Amino acid sequence: MNNAVSPIDLQPPQPVTLNAIKVSCQACSMGQLCLPMGLADADIDRLDQIIGRRRRIERDERLYQMGEPFRNLYAVRFGHFKTYQVNAAGESQITGFQMAGELLGMDAISGDRHHCDAVALEDSEVCEIPFSNLEELFGHVPALLRHFHRIMSQEITREQNVMLLLGNMRAEQRFAVFLVNLSARYAARGYSSTSFQLRMSREDIGNYLGLTIESISRLLSRFKKMGLVQVDKREVILLEPARLKAMAAGTEQCSPMA
Repeated sequence: MNNAVSPIDLQPPQPVTLNAIKVSCQACSMGQLCLPMGLADADIDRLDQIIGRRRRIERDERLYQMGEPFRNLYAVRFGHFKTYQVNAAGESQITGFQMAGELLGMDAISGDRHHCDAVALEDSEVCEIPFSNLEELFGHVPALLRHFHRIMSQEITREQNVMLLLGNMRAEQRFAVFLVNLSARYAARGYSSTSFQLRMSREDIGNYLGLTIESISRLLSRFKKMGLVQVDKREVILLEPARLKAMAAGTEQCSPMA
């Protein structure tokens, strides 16, 4: 989905010096999403000092898995991830898709163990943030603690929205919400809000939305016929964003799929 993904060196990750980390935090294009607005340079330096390393994650590689002890949060520098849970019957349920500028690992804060798996959808890179060190820093930088609370609140809201998706919305509305959500998140990162690639498979989208892969294919075809989107393999262009937003909000209806 990201139209400007940085080139990826597939060699094993090398230790990163503190100076290199400082430069990356000050100049990182995702800094406006990861860091509070107006955070003083001295406080950014203090945050730099607790970041462990950058970590390269290849496509389909796990960042962490369910039951693993909680040590770090992970800020996505570039790339895309999916998180999912596996029930006792061995069935997977995707709980979210994450992209650059977002944090992974918050699911484990309450119980000290991860409650889901996180897997890279493409070659990606994260910054490891040891949580024990971050908690200590919160006491010295209140603005950082307030920012972290906002991030946690956004995550709770996102989970509530997923519950609404799976419980009360028709398939057409679920898919419209999904596209509108991606559009807004890309816009916040400086990318096009109307043209992007779906890094996740149609099967993954269906799993997330509680639909079959056949339903996702039918929805794409139907949205194309309605003039809402243009689709070329994984490339999606939103032709009428306002109508899609109306469908997502439930103010514009279309007849249910057969």
